[in-house]
Amino acid sequence: MLGGAAVLMGVAAAGMASASAQQPTIPIIVKDTTSFYWQIVLAGARQAGKDLGVNVPELGAQAETDINGQISILENAVSGNPAAVVIAPTERTALGAPITEAAQSVPVIGIDSSAESTAFTSFLTTDNVQGGRIAADGLAEAIKAKTGKVAGDVALITNAPNAGSLEERKKGFTEQLAAKYPDLKLVADRYADGQAATGLNITTDLLTANPNLVGIFASNLIMAQGAGQSIAENNAKDKVALVGFDSDDRLVGFLKDGVISALVVQDPYRMGYDGIKTALAASKKETVEKNVDTGANLITTANMNEPRSQELLNPKVK
Repeated sequence: MLGGAAVLMGVAAAGMASASAQQPTIPIIVKDTTSFYWQIVLAGARQAGKDLGVNVPELGAQAETDINGQISILENAVSGNPAAVVIAPTERTALGAPITEAAQSVPVIGIDSSAESTAFTSFLTTDNVQGGRIAADGLAEAIKAKTGKVAGDVALITNAPNAGSLEERKKGFTEQLAAKYPDLKLVADRYADGQAATGLNITTDLLTANPNLVGIFASNLIMAQGAGQSIAENNAKDKVALVGFDSDDRLVGFLKDGVISALVVQDPYRMGYDGIKTALAASKKETVEKNVDTGANLITTANMNEPRSQELLNPKVK
């Protein structure tokens, strides 16, 4: 993994070196440059760079689980003396100290996921606890539509352990189930390893082991992909409601086909754009908000063709 990080660090250094003296450099460091979600974040950051006259190196590890790679990229980015840094921490605990250290040199703007650091100048993210609540409400509604009642066994699948945003979604989801839907019993709470194939296998095992399963919440894009494939392959869409988090063409296809009942969709484009905008303001010593909620929306088959839904489902990434 670190080999890929080294290449990206070289790209970062080259990008910073080529920036003109008049144009500030603000690198954005995401979890994974290859996934659709992070491509949307980067598209927003790229547009902000064009609009605001900022050089924006786009950096990221080769996978969301590459913690050491992201730490190395952060350290290298800071060594280039940028005006500020925007980062989506891969893991809450491990990135805490490196972010605190980086913030001694430059303003650090956090996006998407939290870390154990109080050094962020500003933090822009979806209220992931609320996102988990929205998922619980959406799942309950979908279960009622399929079975006629809000009752039965449900499961939660999380992409990987100790990711700040995912733990917050889990918290919101489980608390909402307990508070509003006492007849929905959480019978499985599974962690995966960041691979869609693992999400598929976990879902298939859940379907086999739990004949009374009526609903699943897959709390990020990768797990929703795997869970959706399993639901489709096992012809379970008429029995089991699936709610995912985030979207790409594949998940939108599952939504159209009824394999997925609903998607909780963030606004990653805004996260990238406003991350750079906030970082630029912070670099100029302007006052910025400490915490910004960038919003979450429940998109279902019924509302997916509405203008706002289409804007979120089909963002411009070029």
